[in-house]
Amino acid sequence: QVTLVESGGGLVQAGDSLRLSCAASGRTFSAYAMGWFRQAPGKERESVAAISGSGGSIYYADSAKGRFTISRDNAKNTVYLQMNSLKPEDTAVYYCAARGGTKWYIKSYEYDYWGLGTQVTVSS
Repeated sequence: QVTLVESGGGLVQAGDSLRLSCAASGRTFSAYAMGWFRQAPGKERESVAAISGSGGSIYYADSAKGRFTISRDNAKNTVYLQMNSLKPEDTAVYYCAARGGTKWYIKSYEYDYWGLGTQVTVSS
C-alpha cells in the first residue's frame, strides 16, 4: 500500500513558476513508477509527465515539453514537478500517481495509487 500526498499548488500569474511535490509512504519507493496527471473542470484527466523508478526514463506530454520537469528523490520518497512559464490553460487539479514497474506509464488506468490532488490556478 502506498499513500501519496501532493503539495505546492497555488494561485500564480501567467509566466510564473511552481514546484509540486508528492511525498510517498513506504520503503520501496524506487520500485514504483510515478506519474503526474491533471484534470481541469469539465475535462478528462490527462497525463502530464511520468518517470521510471530509477528516474532514468522520463515521459512528457506535448503540453509539458520544454516547460515542465519531472524528477524524483528516492532517498526522500518524493517526486517533483517543476512547472515554468505557466499558462492559464495549465489551470487544473494536479495529481500524482504510483504503480510498481520499471518504466513509465501514461494511462491513468495503469496506476494503482493516487493522491488527493493539489489545485494550480494560473491567472492571465
